Amino acid sequence: MNDKAKQALEILLEGNRNFVSGKTTAQHRTVEDLKKLSQGQSPIACVVTCSDSRVIPELVFDKGFGDIFIVRCAGAVIGENILESVEYAVDHLKVPLVMVLSHDDCGVMKAAKSLYPEEPEHLELLIRSVYEIIDSETECYNEIAKNYTLTKKRKLLKRSKILRQAHFDGKFEIVRAYLKFDTGEVVIVED
Repeated sequence: MNDKAKQALEILLEGNRNFVSGKTTAQHRTVEDLKKLSQGQSPIACVVTCSDSRVIPELVFDKGFGDIFIVRCAGAVIGENILESVEYAVDHLKVPLVMVLSHDDCGVMKAAKSLYPEEPEHLELLIRSVYEIIDSETECYNEIAKNYTLTKKRKLLKRSKILRQAHFDGKFEIVRAYLKFDTGEVVIVED
């Protein structure tokens, strides 16, 4: 991992430790801070995560306006809009780190687990994308959510020439992470 990516990851994890301990130090949360960013942004990282209302990266990582570029979709399924948003973060904003963040009690994972292997009647794109990693042995939807971060990481690199080249050139790193609701802790999921 390059130095900029390591530094960005440490800043995020330090912010998460602040959040977990209840001793937040977040800055950049006022209207004045927002005004200062009116001409542009330089986030330290891109976080690809679920739309779940309980997953708020700025709070979980103790950050404010302009600190993190957030890309959200239910289940954090990698569709074209998500892919292009991450490309924008890496290619235009030059973020050195992309974090794929899943979480406890994900509704998309629960739905996929409960329906598998039947054809979904609604939320087809979301459910089918999770089916790729489910088999009859899979028991816990929280484990599915953790495992799905690897699928998302691979899809980002497989589907985007821009991201593949930037990753190959060492311009950014992708890490997988998981938010635990019982503690608020973000843990890194190893490949």
